[in-house]
Amino acid sequence: MLSSTNIFLRPFHVTDANDLLQLQLQNKEFFEPFAMVRSDTYYTLIQQQKYIQKWKENMENDLEYQFGIYHHAHTLIGTISLFQIMRGSLQSAFIGYFLGREYNGRGYGTEAVKLMVDYAFNQLELHRIEAGVMPHNIGSIRVLEKAGFHKEGVAIQNVKINGTWEDHQVLAIINPKDFQ
Repeated sequence: MLSSTNIFLRPFHVTDANDLLQLQLQNKEFFEPFAMVRSDTYYTLIQQQKYIQKWKENMENDLEYQFGIYHHAHTLIGTISLFQIMRGSLQSAFIGYFLGREYNGRGYGTEAVKLMVDYAFNQLELHRIEAGVMPHNIGSIRVLEKAGFHKEGVAIQNVKINGTWEDHQVLAIINPKDFQ
């Protein structure tokens, strides 16, 4: 478990599937403009259980680290992940996150990103973490900048979101231990 003043992060357990499903259902319209197209089966308890089991396997194989973002009242308020872990000469990953609508704008996203970056650099010994954000998602760009990410450019039509190829502002952070 990773914790800060207002939140904590922990890997999902199969017993969290209902809470995860409720978060997804309650925020479906809020998340859709920023997410890939999801089938109706995505919004089922069985599918959420399958995802959690796959995330557990991916974590054991150092491929992906998916955590729930919890308010200290033990309420699931979002998700955060490191994915596409690349080892060898790259030592890098991508970061992605979602916060429920009612928890946006309170600093929880920044806290979660900072916790995950610290984990990535100090526990996983990654060198670089990259994020892609649609340029009009100013709130998410601010979260990343507050967490120490810098802008690197715009990737043109690189992610299909809600059925449309979208540009993404590329932001990254480098492990400070690696600066010479």
